[in-house]
Amino acid sequence: MEHSQGNSGGQGGASRLGTRLQVWRACRAASAAEFAAEPEPRSIGSPALGRQLLAGHFLFDGIPIEDPDRAIWDLAMPSPGFADALHGFAWMDDLAALGTPAALALAREWTAGWIARHGRGRGAGWRADLIGRRLIRWVNHGPWLLSGWDRVERDEYFRTLSAQAHFLSRRWTEAAPLLPRLEALTGLIAAGLAQKRHQPLAEVGIHALSRECTDHVDPEGGLASRNPEALLEVFTLLVWAGQAMIDAGRRPEPPLEAAVVRIAPILRALRHADGGLARFHGGGRGREGRLDQVLGAAGVRPAPHDGLAMGFARLAAGRTTVIVDAAPPPGAAVEGADPHASLLAFELTSGRRPFVVNCGPGAGFGETWRRACQTTASHSTLELHPGTRATPAVARRPGAPEPATRAVRLDRSENTAALGLRLAHDGYLPQYGLSHARHLTLARDGRRLSGEDHLLAPTEADRRRIDARTEADGGVAPRFTIRFHLHPDVSVQPVTEEGVLPMILKSGEVWEFWQDGAEDARVEPGVYLENGQPKPRPTRQIVLSGPVTSAGCRINWTFAKSQGTPQAIRDLVRDDDALPSD
Repeated sequence: MEHSQGNSGGQGGASRLGTRLQVWRACRAASAAEFAAEPEPRSIGSPALGRQLLAGHFLFDGIPIEDPDRAIWDLAMPSPGFADALHGFAWMDDLAALGTPAALALAREWTAGWIARHGRGRGAGWRADLIGRRLIRWVNHGPWLLSGWDRVERDEYFRTLSAQAHFLSRRWTEAAPLLPRLEALTGLIAAGLAQKRHQPLAEVGIHALSRECTDHVDPEGGLASRNPEALLEVFTLLVWAGQAMIDAGRRPEPPLEAAVVRIAPILRALRHADGGLARFHGGGRGREGRLDQVLGAAGVRPAPHDGLAMGFARLAAGRTTVIVDAAPPPGAAVEGADPHASLLAFELTSGRRPFVVNCGPGAGFGETWRRACQTTASHSTLELHPGTRATPAVARRPGAPEPATRAVRLDRSENTAALGLRLAHDGYLPQYGLSHARHLTLARDGRRLSGEDHLLAPTEADRRRIDARTEADGGVAPRFTIRFHLHPDVSVQPVTEEGVLPMILKSGEVWEFWQDGAEDARVEPGVYLENGQPKPRPTRQIVLSGPVTSAGCRINWTFAKSQGTPQAIRDLVRDDDALPSD
């Protein structure tokens, strides 16, 4: 669980007089000599990433560095996020997941190196959220890390652990609201409850965490940022904090328990058939295995969520899931928000295989990619643009308008044959005089998703507006573009004589696509971005386009399994657990 908040709490933050004084006091505070009870490891790492670390291949903040001969704390820091990832110690999850003697030796070496360089408050890493993230790992993996260390090394470990907890009990308020602050408080709770005589430190965190739950988790269990992966991270921290309290023999506070109960059904509704989260508003699919693990640890068995889940609508039938963005994006001023112009965009997953996706979260690949991934063109939805402009393949051209939505309408329907969603938004009315409606129908057996995109000028005034827009553009009508971004593992085949586009999933399933109503239909290059990958992955996208007049237009399209694809296919293909090269 990593997120960059800049490096303001690094060397610059530690040089401030107030911080230096608090660090000095914390380092002189009484230290525990052992754990009150042996902590249970909670976080899940990746053995593949652990092997990469052993080989000297470092991938933090989306930046790969290969330097097997240099100590990790001697690496040049290519970005603030890279430094944050090192000092946050989430990499210890990966070494612990690998679990070999070599991984343990490396974890000890890097931990001892941090203690020697920074354990008395010198240099980077003494920022509240980084301390919290680090303490979670030091406690979670403490018994594994300490096995075989001599008394001097153990004393230094506990001295530094206690100093960080004491410091955090006084400075947790400096962490930014929401995720950074929850990390700080969860680390404080874990460290305070795990050490003998340090429970009073944990009380500070427990009371503050209860207030944070009330302030930031809405009554329906969502976040204002509408970021599914951020919701998973919040849920994970709350569950870990609650488990630390239970291990210490006390019941979690009611606000924490209530927040966990509210969030659980939302996360289940945002989970695709492959176990990953829908990727919207800056969020990725979540780290492999984390969603199932933390839902199981929470012990909550909620009823299915039938309404909107944090603004997303869900269709599920057979082995197929469809998740649609059915609400306006969060405001840019919302805490932790990375708003994307993804209205009525959807993702489709068949069994274990993502199929139709959005481009994904771009923040980990730099500011240019972050902005590109925010645009309508980076999502599987419809976009309007002036007829005089060329249609971009991935990112919107500067100056092209995004839909300024005032209202989104949603109706559900179902019968014995299918489940349906009828959605519409008015974001294009001010500029074009057109509303966009999208109707989705998923067959009960999950073998067919039918869609209709309808552009309509609702009133005479709206029809005059689009005619005026066309005249202003030299008589060239505005154009629509509908994109369906495909996952990189989808193999696109040549179009048949009947105009059907076959696609093969990694499972062996064959899906087909056809459409009616678009002037032009083609397959173009695209990109797929995911947190933890070294760089964007090339992929393909289906692109439909055509002109729009005052009479509007209607485009019908279908994704369907081929008749030769069995209903229940045995997906035995294993994903390579090594880091991909592209």
